[in-house]
Amino acid sequence: MTTFASGTDTLTRDALTVLQPGFIGTTAPDWLLRRLGEGLASVGLFGRNITSPEQLAALTAQLRAERDDVLVAIDEEGGDVTRLEVRTGSSFPGNHALGAVDDVDLTREAAYALGRRLAECGVNFNWAPSADVNSNPANPVIGVRSFGADPELVARHTAAYVTGLQSAGVAACTKHFPGHGDTEVDSHLALPRIDAEAAVLQDRELAPFPAAITAGTRAVMSAHILVPALDPDRPATLSRRILTDLLRDELAYDGLIVTDGMEMRAIAGTYGIERGSVLAIAAGADAICVGGGLADDETVRRLRDALVAAVRSGELAEERLAEAAERVRALARWTASAAADGAGPHRPPVADIGLLAARRALTVTGEEGFTPLTEPPYVAALTPVANIAVGDETPWGVAAELLRLLPGTQTGSFAGDAAGRAALAAAGPRRIVAVVRDEHRHPWMASALDTLLAQRPDTIVVEMGVPQAAPRGALHIATHGAARVCGRAAAEVIAGR
Repeated sequence: MTTFASGTDTLTRDALTVLQPGFIGTTAPDWLLRRLGEGLASVGLFGRNITSPEQLAALTAQLRAERDDVLVAIDEEGGDVTRLEVRTGSSFPGNHALGAVDDVDLTREAAYALGRRLAECGVNFNWAPSADVNSNPANPVIGVRSFGADPELVARHTAAYVTGLQSAGVAACTKHFPGHGDTEVDSHLALPRIDAEAAVLQDRELAPFPAAITAGTRAVMSAHILVPALDPDRPATLSRRILTDLLRDELAYDGLIVTDGMEMRAIAGTYGIERGSVLAIAAGADAICVGGGLADDETVRRLRDALVAAVRSGELAEERLAEAAERVRALARWTASAAADGAGPHRPPVADIGLLAARRALTVTGEEGFTPLTEPPYVAALTPVANIAVGDETPWGVAAELLRLLPGTQTGSFAGDAAGRAALAAAGPRRIVAVVRDEHRHPWMASALDTLLAQRPDTIVVEMGVPQAAPRGALHIATHGAARVCGRAAAEVIAGR
């Protein structure tokens, strides 16, 4: 049983309990272990903290040696957003690929397998799934992280994902409430705004969340977005109307509410992280996510002190902070005792479920009459700037898999107005495989394909983002995501394996 350091009063412990900080390194620093002894109940892990399953298991064991019921959280969506496999690409396709297959049993099985992998490493809280409806094709931050643009499809797959993940004993965190799909601004960089009417929001953005609640999601993550139809004054993370009146009261949700990262510019750039954290707890949030960018003891101290000061000044009700802290502890109790229904986590996951799902998710145009390659091609990756949620350290594409199947395959990365001409020059006489990511959002990318196809109409095109643009090329493969297994599935088609 966890014991707390002497001299830590109830108010200070509660303020620490609602924080979910990150840290730098692959072992827990002394300051983090000390804070766990003082009442900190959660730790967030990122790609920088993970080198292997064995190392991750040792890290989580180190944390539990200090506090046995600690919530160890991670942002492991699979697909484009992976922390477990940040250096290799994910073994699981993301939501968009699962939505393209539209088999809820497959989604449930994939989420269960992912949950088993997390649980075996000692991770018990996953900031997933994304329940955002990708209603705006220009969305720069959701895209393939969404199951799709149809609210009903997103709802049923969100529910299946929650069920599968939690049957492995890992708490799901459905995000980003009340829905981040209809935005053209990345909340990591600025405050997005959704101007849809309330009736549209009800039928579209909000639709997946009741499904997740019915499925028993243990947590919901708020979005740093302004939705004037719901609250004209404050973004959802800081809005009592949205977190308490809508999510708690109208949707009857009683689990944990956690904020998206508070150092994201949508909050940090407008309210600051201390003020934002106080307002979020007052609005109805129970946990403050921080640590993607600010990952040190000073950040924890600042937020703890801001919450304590707000209670002492009367700005934040002590009962509200205590309620939030109790919800964190309740989730910790659930994860400590979680067992799946029936055979549950003792049931082995389907072998290679991620690759099987990636293969089923492919949409291939022009396959009739296509002769698989037998000679190594040139892979021209038309590479956009990665959004911050995905990160630019995770490899993507088909080059590595084609190199395995067709030794001698060469590759290069191209961007900008001259990308097409540069790719042609680099490829020489080799057959070209052009790999794109959201062609419809990047005019330079579409222009590069124009140039390639005009000179080399036998070019194969692989779209690894949302396949919004019309298929073209001698063969067009839409993978619905850029996970490693998506690249492998596409490479198998190109090489006829």
